Amino acid sequence: MINRLLVANRGEIARRVFATCRALGVETVAVHSDADARGPFVAEADQAVRLPGNTPAETYLRIDLVLDAARKTGADAVHPGYGFLAENAEFAAAVTDAGLTWVGPPAKAIAAMGDKMEAKALLAEAGVPMLPTWTDPDEITDFPVLVKASAGGGGRGMRVVRDAADLAEAVASARREAAAAFGDGTVFVERYVERGRHVEVQIFGDTHGTVVALGERDCSIQRRHQKIVEEAPAVVGPQLRQRLHEAAVAAGRAVGYVGAGTVEFLLAPTGEFFFLEMNTRLQVEHPVTEAVTGLDLVRLQLLVAEGEPLPVAATPPVDGHAIEVRLCAEDPAQGYRPATGTLHRFAVPGVAGEFTPTKGLRLDSGVTDGSTVGVHYDSMLAKLIAWAPTRAEAVRALAGALARAEFHGVATNRDLLVRVLRSPEFATAEVDTGFLDRHEEVFAPLLAVAQVPQAALAAALAGAAGRRASAPVLAGLPSGWRNVPAFPQVTRYAGPDGEIEVRYRLDRTGALAEWSTDPAPGAARADGPAAGDGAGAAAGTEPTGGDPSEQPPTVALVEATPGRVVLDVDGVHRAFRVHRVGSAVFVDGPDGATSLAELPRFPLPGTELAAGSLLAPLPGAVTRVHVEVGQRVAAGELLLTLEAMKLEHPVLAPTDGVVAELPVPAGGQVDTGAVLAVVNPE
Repeated sequence: MINRLLVANRGEIARRVFATCRALGVETVAVHSDADARGPFVAEADQAVRLPGNTPAETYLRIDLVLDAARKTGADAVHPGYGFLAENAEFAAAVTDAGLTWVGPPAKAIAAMGDKMEAKALLAEAGVPMLPTWTDPDEITDFPVLVKASAGGGGRGMRVVRDAADLAEAVASARREAAAAFGDGTVFVERYVERGRHVEVQIFGDTHGTVVALGERDCSIQRRHQKIVEEAPAVVGPQLRQRLHEAAVAAGRAVGYVGAGTVEFLLAPTGEFFFLEMNTRLQVEHPVTEAVTGLDLVRLQLLVAEGEPLPVAATPPVDGHAIEVRLCAEDPAQGYRPATGTLHRFAVPGVAGEFTPTKGLRLDSGVTDGSTVGVHYDSMLAKLIAWAPTRAEAVRALAGALARAEFHGVATNRDLLVRVLRSPEFATAEVDTGFLDRHEEVFAPLLAVAQVPQAALAAALAGAAGRRASAPVLAGLPSGWRNVPAFPQVTRYAGPDGEIEVRYRLDRTGALAEWSTDPAPGAARADGPAAGDGAGAAAGTEPTGGDPSEQPPTVALVEATPGRVVLDVDGVHRAFRVHRVGSAVFVDGPDGATSLAELPRFPLPGTELAAGSLLAPLPGAVTRVHVEVGQRVAAGELLLTLEAMKLEHPVLAPTDGVVAELPVPAGGQVDTGAVLAVVNPE
């Protein structure tokens, strides 16, 4: 039996495996990089071993260091998690050669499925349907096609190509990204199916010859070929479901599969399906399968690794419906590039359980309050899973919990996830891998620009309450109250769409006498009278005439504390939660959340950037520079490529012009805000 398990991974998946180990009485060992030294997964392990360095190549991809950690701690088994070495046949063989129990499929099966071209050939012989595939780009005549990395997964190295002229660059870029992510730059090309659905089958095998399908998942909602929403069961008919399960089991038997694995298929609108790849590991989205089957898949992995037979011999019945979303550190204002920073607050309401099968709301997170999100690893922060008796109930519960959650300090894709879940098309399961390309409306923030001023007012009133509470004298005097009422209190914020100036005045009772805001140029202005005061907006602003629906709202202050403000807006109480960290102010309201930065009353003069400066959106390395100083460029032309958090980020010319400066050479490291290039517009 396994007594002490080392998890050769980090973050959320390490915590997930540790949770099952605790329930089974198995001791745990963590390995960690320097960047992860204070990670929650390290604190939860019984023992932890430092892997000196920060990058994956220095740490989590070092087979020798991981095995040395197992030896030092007396671990008798290794679980690879997912990513890093999870699908590395050399690692699996090295673990067993060291006399340790490998919690995964045999090295031979990993090797066979790890090379996607070899896997296609092997499974085609087993009768699994395949897409047309090419290894020589010169042989391709029909477009669109999809360039894919032969090793690894997670969307790394994938490129859709619709025109032959773009194929060479797509192949070259895919090779670089695959090499950086997996250490193998081999790619191939297959036919791209428009409006296809990504449906995968969870299989499990044991050492006694049993291979069983544990149901299927729909993972069609994807961005940049990476799944962001997954659900079980997939909305398919019973006959198609049976055919998918049979094909997946045939694939598992063809390679003598043992342990947890996933066979992924592309489902065409015609009802045909084609093999995509087989992942020889536990999948990120395994919790939805656990929710509808009641099975702990990590427990099954450990039992199978110990040589026990699977406790299930056929596909189990499905109970209810489960949906998972991947919450990622991504900045919507920067085209959903990975974001970094400190998570000042990470809170999700109504969570029923974490990391193991749970009815209701489940949270599997790699972070907690105070966690630092750096540039070295994947941007996923957590997975939120909702189970309910029906799909519609699961969708509603998950969207509601996400909308009410507090994620402060790091930009996330939360608003996008909520809008996807609440879209009419998702409600009717009209999904495919091109869903986000067709529905630009889901990229809009939950909090509309016109609603930001109310959030800014709440932030200003909470700040005033905080100062009043800490005042050594005159604490009972309302902030902003004056003997001469002509001068309101003024607070300025940097908001999501520019600067916002909030002006307000409280009377001697603490009631809101008047308020107004000046938003950024081009944004909606929100100002109006205070309830019961009879006065118009401050600063000479007159109420809008005409349609009553265009009149500014009447606002009264109901309650203000440093952490909570309740406003009466046209007779409706609206509560805002306010969290301040230094000059940063995070406001969560009934319509959505926003982040503000309070500006100093008397700002110091700053260094002015040259016009046309392009700044680094996050820390990273410049991998290639495509232009020269003095070169004329067109708007949208590729200037240079920045690599960060395992992905390539193109830096494009914002306008027609001439390249004036390229201060960072290829190979140079940059921090957020560094000038990458200067383009003088024509």
